[in-house]
Amino acid sequence: MASKTIARRRARASSRDGNTQDPTDLLENKLTQLRSMTWLCYGGVVDWFDGKAREHLDTVLWVLADMAEDAEELFQLSEKARNERG
Repeated sequence: MASKTIARRRARASSRDGNTQDPTDLLENKLTQLRSMTWLCYGGVVDWFDGKAREHLDTVLWVLADMAEDAEELFQLSEKARNERG
């Protein structure tokens, strides 16, 4: 049986860096984030200070940081497009 690969938090490659991450790493990151969001929503009784909750809460904060960065990038792109139109 293959061992389970668990994504570790990586520094996100921003398009502004000129750096790009491997698509497999990006997919693994998103799957880890999705698993934590699902666990927090449907994981049953949650003890926020012990066990898996702390790990998943940390991942959810990572999701929020990613979403904020994505929103900032989208805003910059939309402003650039609007300025180019006239």
